[in-house]
Amino acid sequence: LLMGIVAGAVAARIGPRRVIAVGLAVAAAGMLMTGLSDTYAPALAGRLLTGFGSAAANIPAHTIVGLWFSRARRGLVTGVASSGASVGLIVAGPLIPWIISSYGDSGWRVSWYVLAGGTFVLAVAAFFVLRDKPGYEPEGMETEASHGRVSWRKLYFSGSVWHLGAVYFCFGFAYMIYLTFFTKRLISDLGYTQEAAGTLFMIIGWASLACGVLWGWVADVIGRKAAMTIILLIQAVGFALFAVWTDTAGLTLSAVLYAITAWGIPSIMAVTCGDIVGPIMAPAAYGFLTVFHGLGQATGPYVAGRMADAFSSFTAGYLVASGVAFLGAVGMLLLRSGATRHMGGAEACGKQAPVENPG
Repeated sequence: LLMGIVAGAVAARIGPRRVIAVGLAVAAAGMLMTGLSDTYAPALAGRLLTGFGSAAANIPAHTIVGLWFSRARRGLVTGVASSGASVGLIVAGPLIPWIISSYGDSGWRVSWYVLAGGTFVLAVAAFFVLRDKPGYEPEGMETEASHGRVSWRKLYFSGSVWHLGAVYFCFGFAYMIYLTFFTKRLISDLGYTQEAAGTLFMIIGWASLACGVLWGWVADVIGRKAAMTIILLIQAVGFALFAVWTDTAGLTLSAVLYAITAWGIPSIMAVTCGDIVGPIMAPAAYGFLTVFHGLGQATGPYVAGRMADAFSSFTAGYLVASGVAFLGAVGMLLLRSGATRHMGGAEACGKQAPVENPG
């Protein structure tokens, strides 16, 4: 949570490329330390380093493409970038179990070494390949000068930013319940085998592959507000189905509904930050919003877990997840008209995208 604010603010000052590279390098060091650990203390230190580094890289990685493309295409390209998360899940899903089974008692260590090596390669690539600025001015690209630079105080005290933060909290609360107890509900509540539950979970990974591209494009066409409202409504339905329709068809439909919307909200939130504060200050805004998201992620599973203990079932927890997702959709609908426009003052120069009237 703290690293989200710090990394976002630093990226806004010195540029996202260096923050991404350093964050990935720190995460790689944490993974290596985890693999080398023999006692609790170094293992804990390794996990902390990995968390700090991952958070530091994640925030500017979501917003850097806003410096490369105009508002008219920012949703689509951010969605393309976010699809890498699905690719990572698809690759790591079979790879890590294979490594663990192939190397016996040392398998878990080897898996951490492999992850550390891959992450370090990405850190080097980020430093030498990524660019804070593309070297050209995209058509319709707004600049800090055309809007007036948003002050730090205005960013952190903006009613629109806090409103988006509340919606992001609802999203984090609801989806983390769904993912945290997904396999547990299938096995403990519904009698699925580990293999059958894993197969259903794998559907999420494959079906989510194109969701970032899909919703990024939708957000460019119909607006950020409308796109996020639709996503949250779809997720509310999917979470409710997981609670009440326990046949294979209902559970599969629930998984697909979640998968096709999985990365939509984080991607569009990152894009919206670029819209309202400009692409340079976007990492700071997104880092701030991520605090709300993280609080939701921490709170949701705790509440659902306590409810499962009380009712000996996860049904009630998934109904709560559905309700909170629906509350987030209502919150998006209540976002004032024009709240996703740049708050710096002047209108952007050049071509106006359809999202300039988000409704």
